[in-house]
Amino acid sequence: MKKIKSYNDLITWQKGIELVKEVYKAAQSFPKEEIYGLTSQIRRSAVSIPSNIAEGHARNTTGEFIQFLGIAKGSLAELDTQIIIAAELGFIYEQQKNLLREKITEINRLTNGLIKSLRN
Repeated sequence: MKKIKSYNDLITWQKGIELVKEVYKAAQSFPKEEIYGLTSQIRRSAVSIPSNIAEGHARNTTGEFIQFLGIAKGSLAELDTQIIIAAELGFIYEQQKNLLREKITEINRLTNGLIKSLRN
């Protein structure tokens, strides 16, 4: 495997940044009374994904990197749940929900592949 010089080179991190932007756009339409509720929570979950990938890459060992990738996967699951809730509450359209969930699935798949390659 090619040595990764920076977390910026990781496709899973790049896709995570794209997801954050999409989540922020989607959350703009949430009701104002949700600013400290679901709006804040969904944004934090999204930001946590590329943040944990970056932090894990900056750690000293492969084991620590894998651990932080696992945390990023947990944030993906959390975000997926929050997107479903937002759609059920009528805060986002079905099409928007599906697009975000596709992106989550893709990042999860990429992260699984990265974990597998790091273990080998």
